[in-house]
Amino acid sequence: MNKEQQELLDKAYRKYADSHQYFVNGWLHVIPMLHSNETFINECIIDTEFSEKWRLKIEERELNDDELNIANLFKQTSTKLITITYNNKTIESYE
Repeated sequence: MNKEQQELLDKAYRKYADSHQYFVNGWLHVIPMLHSNETFINECIIDTEFSEKWRLKIEERELNDDELNIANLFKQTSTKLITITYNNKTIESYE
């Protein structure tokens, strides 16, 4: 995952985490069902309804034969494409 993708994930998680906390009389309260960052990302990958609610779409797929051949031509070792979309901004990277 590249730096830009990580920044998008961090923004989405901060928005999610902020929605699960509030202040009362100067004390911070956190709603107990707050997912960890890793669990939040996994939930967005497997649960489309959760993903849509938080406006974060994460797709991973293996490269097809033509894409692998092109990667080999450029001497890259990429085997999958990762696409992250948050607030209508999409960033793709190859791993």
